[in-house]
Amino acid sequence: MSRLLALAAVVAADVTLVDAAEPQAKAQDVRIKLTFNGKKVVVKMRDNASSRDLVAQLPMSLKLSDYAGIEKIAYLPKKLSTKGAAAGFDPAVGDVTYYAPWGNLAIFYKDYGFAKGLVPLGRIESGLEALAALRADVTVRVERVSD
Repeated sequence: MSRLLALAAVVAADVTLVDAAEPQAKAQDVRIKLTFNGKKVVVKMRDNASSRDLVAQLPMSLKLSDYAGIEKIAYLPKKLSTKGAAAGFDPAVGDVTYYAPWGNLAIFYKDYGFAKGLVPLGRIESGLEALAALRADVTVRVERVSD
């Protein structure tokens, strides 16, 4: 009887570990797309509170503008959670971020240094060239990519 109980405990623990790991794996595979002028930008999202908050607000349309010849920005209708975020971030080309002090998305098409209040959301997988080539403000549709 005690062997049967021990075996049941091991099986239950194994099932619990598998179930707990599964949502995390799915969260790391979330992708969003930005569409504009017949072009598409695909972003693989990070698994953090800010990214989850953004994805929960989708779909949405945003006005994307150039900022300082380095990044494209768009103001969000609602601020994102910054729970657990570092004080700042050093973005690279292709990083999609949230600038908490202003409440906007910041998508980097040129390199930039560390900035306080910048939270990484994800990284562009495809379409960066189309985004960087934009010379005027544009309305973008932001949606979660279906699995």
